[in-house]
Amino acid sequence: MIPTAVLLEEIRHCRICEAALPHEPRPVLQYHPDARILIAGQAPGRKVHASGIPFDDASGDRLREWMGIDRQQFYDSQSIAILPMGFCYPGSGRSGDLPPRPECAIAWRQKLLERMDRLEMTLVIGRYAQDYHFGKTGLSVTDLVRNWQDYWPDKIPLPHPSPRNNIWLKKNPWFEEELLPELRQRVEEVLA
Repeated sequence: MIPTAVLLEEIRHCRICEAALPHEPRPVLQYHPDARILIAGQAPGRKVHASGIPFDDASGDRLREWMGIDRQQFYDSQSIAILPMGFCYPGSGRSGDLPPRPECAIAWRQKLLERMDRLEMTLVIGRYAQDYHFGKTGLSVTDLVRNWQDYWPDKIPLPHPSPRNNIWLKKNPWFEEELLPELRQRVEEVLA
């Protein structure tokens, strides 16, 4: 097994999907093999692509609120790893960002996950990450999240924290009433 630092350097210089991107590749992730929480998201958005910092946007603000932690805790890579399904911003389509490029998960995901011996919980955000981490269940994101207790406490399916999901949050008040208090308590326990 190659050293983690070498693997991360290869990822940061990855160009495997360059021809399919509308811009220069810029892999964005946060990783340390000792992290106890994994955030498995979709792909960086335009703002994150520009900053190079995962969840450095309104989605990140909401996700940190959901988790009950501040930016300092969130960006401590020895506690929290952030591995989106696609490491580079895929560009935008008619109704938002394009899906994550599949090459990242194929090339890098297992190599990173197999090093995470201290992992205690994974937050699985959105359809693409949920299909990878739970398999193709046939459930909608809503139904998978509604059944969160079936996967507790190791894997927690979440909707995307994007402001574009405000309507979803209003239609599903049980998410904030039932799941989020448990999520905050679990995050606090794992990081203690």
